[in-house]
Amino acid sequence: MEFINLSSAQKDVLREIGNIGAGNAATSLSMLLNKKIEMKVPSVSIVSYDELMELIGGPEETIVGLMFRIKGEAPGTVYLLLKVEEAEYLVRELTRDPEFSLLNNEQNNEMAISALHEIGNIVTGSYLTALSDFTNINMQPSIPYLGIDMVGAILTVGLLELSQVTDYAIIIDTEINPNNESNEGIKGNFFLLPDPDSVTKIFTALGINYDE
Repeated sequence: MEFINLSSAQKDVLREIGNIGAGNAATSLSMLLNKKIEMKVPSVSIVSYDELMELIGGPEETIVGLMFRIKGEAPGTVYLLLKVEEAEYLVRELTRDPEFSLLNNEQNNEMAISALHEIGNIVTGSYLTALSDFTNINMQPSIPYLGIDMVGAILTVGLLELSQVTDYAIIIDTEINPNNESNEGIKGNFFLLPDPDSVTKIFTALGINYDE
């Protein structure tokens, strides 16, 4: 396959899907955290695997990654990636533990994992629901896999096999504003990697043409 160059109209469609998903996720997170949460999608793009790691700081940057397999009519893989300090902020808000440290806390790791799973389920579920509504394709997220490691190690899980047969990842940049003046916001990356047989189905449903 040749690399996909999206038109402005095609980017607008993907951004609209992202914004709907982000709005739904913000509503759910607001209820979960009992505080106002705003989310927006500043950009959407389709990139090659080689560009993924550089987008989030390079292969040696330590991050928190949640990986989901997509079940349904268009299988694929989803990653939700956060910086460690951003994930810690969300866990602290959810657990009401202002001293929580994700990297140096053994006692509450189970609680932290549960909190991050819940956040990942909300964001991923909201985006996939929006994409399903636009495409009329049933897509449901699996139970998440959570990793705290370097970008290279996180993305290697699940990518190595896929990279042999498909070239694309849909990147939805996400900005979470917890409406807290002391916090500048949380910037996460939502990566959607359709399986090879799903690429045609999803892109055709969205009106995105590409060359094979």
